[in-house]
Amino acid sequence: MKLFLNILLLLAITNIYSQNKIHGIITDANTNEKLEFVNIYFPELEKGTTTNENGKFIVENLSSGNYNILFSMVGYKTQSLLITIPSNDEIKINLVPTAIEMESIIISTPFHKLQSDNVMKVEQRSLKDLKANGAVTLSDGITNIAGVESVTTGLSIGKPVIRGLSSNRVLVYTQGIRLENQQFGDEHGLGVNSTGIESVEVIKGPASLLYGSDALGGVLYLNPERFANNNESSGDFRGDFYSNTLGYSTSVGFKSSGEHFKFLFRGNLTEHADYETKDYRVTNTRFREQDFKAGVGYQINSFKTEFRYNINHSKLGIPEEVGVQSKNKTPLLPYQDITNHVFSSKSTLFFNDSKLDINLGFIYNDRKEFEEHHEEEEEEEEHEEHDEDEVLEAALHMKLKTANYDVKYSLPKLGKFETIVGVQGMNQVNSNYGEEELIPDATTNDFGVLATSHIHFDKADVQLGARYDNRYVDVASGLNKSFNSFNGALGVKTNLTENITTRINLATGFRAPNLSELTSNGSHEGTNRYEIGNSNLKSEQNFQTDLALEFQNEHIELFANGFYNKVNNYIFLSPDGTFVDGDPVFLYLQDDAKLYGGEFGFHLHPHPLDWLHFESSFETVTGKQNNGNYLPLIPANSLTNIVRIEFEKPWIENGYAFVKLRSTFKQNNVSPFETNTNGYNLLSAGLGGSFSVFKNELSVTISGNNLTNKSYINHLSRLKPDGIFNMGRNINLGFTYSL
Repeated sequence: MKLFLNILLLLAITNIYSQNKIHGIITDANTNEKLEFVNIYFPELEKGTTTNENGKFIVENLSSGNYNILFSMVGYKTQSLLITIPSNDEIKINLVPTAIEMESIIISTPFHKLQSDNVMKVEQRSLKDLKANGAVTLSDGITNIAGVESVTTGLSIGKPVIRGLSSNRVLVYTQGIRLENQQFGDEHGLGVNSTGIESVEVIKGPASLLYGSDALGGVLYLNPERFANNNESSGDFRGDFYSNTLGYSTSVGFKSSGEHFKFLFRGNLTEHADYETKDYRVTNTRFREQDFKAGVGYQINSFKTEFRYNINHSKLGIPEEVGVQSKNKTPLLPYQDITNHVFSSKSTLFFNDSKLDINLGFIYNDRKEFEEHHEEEEEEEEHEEHDEDEVLEAALHMKLKTANYDVKYSLPKLGKFETIVGVQGMNQVNSNYGEEELIPDATTNDFGVLATSHIHFDKADVQLGARYDNRYVDVASGLNKSFNSFNGALGVKTNLTENITTRINLATGFRAPNLSELTSNGSHEGTNRYEIGNSNLKSEQNFQTDLALEFQNEHIELFANGFYNKVNNYIFLSPDGTFVDGDPVFLYLQDDAKLYGGEFGFHLHPHPLDWLHFESSFETVTGKQNNGNYLPLIPANSLTNIVRIEFEKPWIENGYAFVKLRSTFKQNNVSPFETNTNGYNLLSAGLGGSFSVFKNELSVTISGNNLTNKSYINHLSRLKPDGIFNMGRNINLGFTYSL
């Protein structure tokens, strides 16, 4: 290993002192006008700049090699260019005006390409756009992405659902590493604050080739905030107020970059009272969250590295029934007290025609759950708030320590082939400290090796790959289990005509049973059931076919994404008819299953009214076992229609306004232990823009959700069995002041 590292360092040193630079000019393709403030960005190097008033730019201190450059500006089609450095030629780019939103590089797939060039279909949304729609939390915001929903327990606890699959079937990545926070629990949320996240990417389908076990259903990839461009600094302050919960969220951040060193930090404080429906407040949906993110980076010509740290501390009330009506923000019993530490390191060594990426991570999840003791119920008021200074002993206390690594080597390009090989792994230790024990002490070790290639043909792009994985689970009580799997993927992207693009992807995925499924034996607060594990469970294995068709011209975009997903040994919970301490007993069982459906829609911006946008999308998914029973927690079909306008005035920049109607249909395809859910319509609207205040930018957003104050229940709400409604009308006022 030492010899290998020494060779890599020797190769790197040969490039350290090369002082390469590029320069160019960017113009409007129709008028030849020089364009100012165009963004020029190297995704692999994470370096960028902007054009000056003459449309010119210079980027210095670049290492030799082949790199993609991204040219983007609001109102113009994003362009990507592959360049070989060193180069003395002036780069000349003509940007084409368009009403279509700017594209960004997709980070969650290995070759880091624009979505229009990507073989896999990946959805990407900026956090700025999700916030503009009035999202209260991150898990709330991702439901604005077609094909993505959230299983919720109140307002503060939510976990992603991608095309009907959730929990350990959907892998979450943050800061470039996999997030591990006891996500097996249906009442366990993401544990990530939206502050300091730049965008969200969603891979809808098996991603085991890229990420191993637990990516059977897809990946939610959270891209952290970028560092500032070289020799630039910026800061901002953001505040949000939410009328429904009388809640607020505040954050402050600063970042600065020199020629080689860069750093950033961002802090956040959020508090909410119980959310309100048309008729009542839902007791103990209140919560408090504190979040801090920081990063430091260093870069020279052929080497870059960065270290990021995130600490998130949350106190989350666990709702059980509609009781005391209060506007207080201190959670009642029962509640969760969770501290999550995320350490990540991301380094890249650049060689003349290849590179080595090394990502390392450590996550320390400290989860406590407090509940009322039955013997004290006669002495205290049933809903009396606990004293902040009172010393309480956690009924459930688990610590999860996860170390993971991801090493990938991008081979020199060989003709039409781009190839990446890599190894990934994880060591995870679960420990119990409370009086209750849902899952035992255990150690889990993952190891995987992969190879994938992107092949460029004249009329098509092909991506293929294969991977082997091993998971070994060592339980302190003596249970030892080993799971192995081979997986592969094949995808083709081609342009049927100048305006029609099609993507076909075939992929297998797998998921080893988690500790809860193998060994669980206890009651779960928030779900009100007693779960018993099954040590004889086998790995889930699936095969999914995806077909995506896209039509795009200057004024209209149409898309149709269909999928069929066959899952062997699908693991699910089923009641056995008995009770423990009043909670129904649920057992873990297996059966083959299938899921199918898709997302369909269009985006119209008619000429000459390019400022006017009509958007419509429909999403549907059906999940069934082989015995004909429907799978639980499958989201209802929904239709979303949006009318949006964009405008610029001398006194306002990036102005917009929208009206949205989301129609969720009745869910009749339910599992044997679920009930049907009625359909409903939710009306939303909002507007915003940027102003110059004291020579700095002030961005203001106003949005309203559920404007008709509709009483409704989402099929994926954990409060549905108790007949508790989702949140009523909410007005969000937000602002960001840039320094």
